[in-house]
Amino acid sequence: MWVAGVLLLAAAVVAFFYMRHTRSELHSMIGTETLSIPELEQYRSISDEVGGKGAFRRVAEVVGAAHPRPEGLLTAELTKTECVWYRYRVDRQYEKIEYRDGRQHREKRTENVVDHTSPQGYAVIDQEGRTIGVDPNGTQPDAPEQTVNRFEPHHSREGGVELFGINLPNLIGGGDTTLGYEYQEWVIRPGQRLYILGEVHDRIGPLVIGKPEKDGHFIVSTRTEEELRADREKRHKLLSAGVVVGALAGVGLLVAELLT
Repeated sequence: MWVAGVLLLAAAVVAFFYMRHTRSELHSMIGTETLSIPELEQYRSISDEVGGKGAFRRVAEVVGAAHPRPEGLLTAELTKTECVWYRYRVDRQYEKIEYRDGRQHREKRTENVVDHTSPQGYAVIDQEGRTIGVDPNGTQPDAPEQTVNRFEPHHSREGGVELFGINLPNLIGGGDTTLGYEYQEWVIRPGQRLYILGEVHDRIGPLVIGKPEKDGHFIVSTRTEEELRADREKRHKLLSAGVVVGALAGVGLLVAELLT
């Protein structure tokens, strides 16, 4: 019983910190101004006059359509979809076979084989054709389009398996039986409307929005700010309730264990 109590308290602590992070994101969205590209250029000009070129820093929200970098569009690995950003993931599902106490035990498990995110930057463009760069810096966007979500059974053969043009090694080891591979892919297509919260700077010359140098949030989403706020409010309420319930239940189990 005491083990369950400790686990509940640990879960409550994790939920508490996740709740604080969610509340911080919500407050950041509420307190940050959405600025147009001309407004940001104006603030940059003022910064150039008083602080010198390359010194501009401002936390802001930017809204626009996804636009490729000057070098052109990217091609997603699995579906060959033209996009400005992509991520693909391959997970191996296998059955672990162990012998304990003279009996055979089977357990289904999953391990990640590949998880790759395109590192290239892109841009957002407004209705007048003005652009601002986006430095993703490894950040996963919120609610991207999923282009692949499928499971392929494994057929044992030498040399591994190949699907979508990706060669995977034959990972069958002693006591393991590969059941198959799960393939997933997400993309942001050109023209997709984006909401971005981050720090705008001109370190490399043109204006770029990315992850703040110090404390702060960086959010790239295909949802609107209103949708994101509603999501964070709902999540905060659920986490708050979870913290209270988990803490009370955990303490209750520990007290009950001490009294028995």
